[in-house]
Amino acid sequence: MNPRSLPILGRRDRIRTAQVVVLALLLVLGVPGRSFADANLLANPGFEVLGADGFPVCWERSGWGDSTHTFEVTHAAHGGVNAMKVTVAAISSGDRKALMLENPSCAPNVAPGHQYDVSAWYRTTTPNTVMTMFRHDVARGWVYWTDLATLATTADWTRQTVRTPPVPAGTDQIVWGVTIYGAGTLQTDDYAMADATHPAPGTSCSAGPACTAGAWQVMPFDSPVRGIHAVVLKNGDVLLVAGSGNDPAAFAAGSFTTAVYRPGTGTFVNVATPADLFCSGHVQLADGRVLIMGGNKDYPAADGSHGYKGLKNSYVFDPDTLAYTRVNDMSAGSWYPSATVLGNGDVVSLGGLGEDSAGTVATQYFDSSAQRWLPLGEANQTWSFWGLYPSMILMQDGRLFYSGSHVFGNGLPGPGASIYDYRANTITPVSGLRKKDERDQSMSVLLPPAQDQRVLTLGGGNIDGNPDANRLTDLIDLKQATPVYRPGPLLPTGTLTGGVPQTAAQGKMYVSAVLLPDGRVFETGGGLHNRADPVYEASMFDPATDTFTPGMATDPVPRTYHSSAFLLPDGRVMAVGDNPGDGSFEMRISVYSPPYLFHGGRPQILSVAGDQWAYGTSKQITVDGPILKASLIRPEAVTHSSDPNQRYVDLPMTVTGNTIGLNLTSNPDLAPPGWYMLYVVGTDGVPSVAQWVQVR
Repeated sequence: MNPRSLPILGRRDRIRTAQVVVLALLLVLGVPGRSFADANLLANPGFEVLGADGFPVCWERSGWGDSTHTFEVTHAAHGGVNAMKVTVAAISSGDRKALMLENPSCAPNVAPGHQYDVSAWYRTTTPNTVMTMFRHDVARGWVYWTDLATLATTADWTRQTVRTPPVPAGTDQIVWGVTIYGAGTLQTDDYAMADATHPAPGTSCSAGPACTAGAWQVMPFDSPVRGIHAVVLKNGDVLLVAGSGNDPAAFAAGSFTTAVYRPGTGTFVNVATPADLFCSGHVQLADGRVLIMGGNKDYPAADGSHGYKGLKNSYVFDPDTLAYTRVNDMSAGSWYPSATVLGNGDVVSLGGLGEDSAGTVATQYFDSSAQRWLPLGEANQTWSFWGLYPSMILMQDGRLFYSGSHVFGNGLPGPGASIYDYRANTITPVSGLRKKDERDQSMSVLLPPAQDQRVLTLGGGNIDGNPDANRLTDLIDLKQATPVYRPGPLLPTGTLTGGVPQTAAQGKMYVSAVLLPDGRVFETGGGLHNRADPVYEASMFDPATDTFTPGMATDPVPRTYHSSAFLLPDGRVMAVGDNPGDGSFEMRISVYSPPYLFHGGRPQILSVAGDQWAYGTSKQITVDGPILKASLIRPEAVTHSSDPNQRYVDLPMTVTGNTIGLNLTSNPDLAPPGWYMLYVVGTDGVPSVAQWVQVR
């Protein structure tokens, strides 16, 4: 907030209140148990890294009211080269301060209930100097929290150390700075912040179980729409599409809904929805717009004369205008269609139900350059039925791998998996997938990095026979001349409603698998049976060892049918939805902070050489410290445990100090054109907040 609004208390009252707090909490120099030997959670704490405008990265000129003042980066530093100097020549109201930026990349993450030791070196010519702190409330946004301590005048560099009160519930980040509210000169340098909560013996993390399991937070607000479809947009917002939301009454009333969720503010924007996009397909186009195909033309008839019917309608959603625009119709109706983007930016859609409730056998092809669906005669056809939401993953040679993950009942004839070559119009069976007719609402992911061409398929069930969902995982290396699935490790077991433990044979369907910036896969959610018996279990899969780490924190909200989980640009995972057999729908939103967010400050991407990245080029970035790896992650467009376009593309690095060249693949089939989240990961395993770049 720049300038800041006037806090609730008057300035003099705030100072007196802060002094009482300081005395009551013994917030003085030399607080026993201070933890400054721990990792400093602050970004650019000594002002050493300057932005293009000459001001320190992750800091802002802040304040409010009427004053004559200047901000200056001075070389009369306590440590290093730079320090911050704020001079107020005259003031009638308000204050001035250099404050940490209120954004996910710069503001330190905190845990509710924890206390933090904060310190700064300073010298000031006026007693009108105070340490001021703000907090990010997930329901209200950034709000004033407290003044921590009044600083005495001093001509020599002096360190002030303060321990905060316990962080209030619902707070995920804080920022603070040293404020001057009278005429004089203030200089500060070498800020620090560390978690004062004592870590477990033998660890360097003080967040308790979150150090190894991460932590979930249920948002203090509900979604205004049923989150059946979720798409992470090129600006970090989340498109939530319900259509009629599996509600025949809403369908009859023509009540179709969409909302855009803004994680940074916890707010929603309702969007006019042109048709019943319930159970449509969707994928990001190269320009960041979202192609949405098909949906629900009708619910099953009471007399059994027809089942669900697929729409032919197709739309493009624009994140810039928050509006749908209709494109030409598909060649066939599509309810539960797949959607896979190709290396040239075109889209192939397969499977689903048509306008007559029968399986759609047409291959439907969207020409991105012409922005239209091709007529049947212009697209290659095999006249094959691929089931509902068949998982069709683009391979590095342009072919599609049908992994065997699908929705509803038995799989297709044959071994359950295959490779489809659109250009040659051929289908090659792939063997080895176990229980191929019990992979209903399993999930398949192209494992990190995409260059390895390995796919993991997890869990699944069968709504026809409705046996217990299975624990099976299967792995395949698509680089082999004749790829064959091989058994992977079993999914870890969890608990059912009431804390009843699963048996050794019980797994889950409706599973979600999310690629993380550190190169692991977070597996969460699911149910034991068709629209029933939620499973509370979560784990981490490591592609380097092909092993699961069980015991991750579990979402307290059940997530079965019509649920999704997906990666946010800040490295957290968001989960929405649940539609059990009684017809109810879960409107609560959960957000998971993986363990890496509790192990120190984030690395900072200080600059990126443009957001337009051409294939086969090296793009330069600058960072604030040692980096372990860098990657591009395609934002998710997920529904029904299906997002075949999810992928993590490794960026080999050329390192020269804090300047890093990132080498992008020349193969668009490895990284189809579009907007990606660029992450770097520090040597402690903590990822940056993503920067958005467009691969083209």
